[in-house]
Amino acid sequence: MTGSEHEPGPVVRPYAITGGRTRSEHPYPLEALVVTSLVGQEPGPSRSPEARGICELCQNSRSIAEIAAHLRVPIGVVRVLVGDLAGDGLVLVHEGSEQAPDNQLLERVLSGLRRL
Repeated sequence: MTGSEHEPGPVVRPYAITGGRTRSEHPYPLEALVVTSLVGQEPGPSRSPEARGICELCQNSRSIAEIAAHLRVPIGVVRVLVGDLAGDGLVLVHEGSEQAPDNQLLERVLSGLRRL
């Protein structure tokens, strides 16, 4: 292994990634599952590197905690970014509950996403 493999990348303060926001409007639990929507699967050159990373990572469902670990950013930053992506329709978040959404609702959401 070369020395450069162990050197950290450039340091970016969390508030720079989130535009100065420190809290998400949606305080997702650590176990909330995030999956990229059909819209989020399309290339988006104007997306930030973190947004692109989340969309790529969540092609398979991932928890908030997993996203933070993979991207090596604080959980609070991931919550803000996922909230933004969910608001833009690029990811879907399932916070988990005792009652899962019914199949008809999921079909309507999927149909609506396909029409976008």
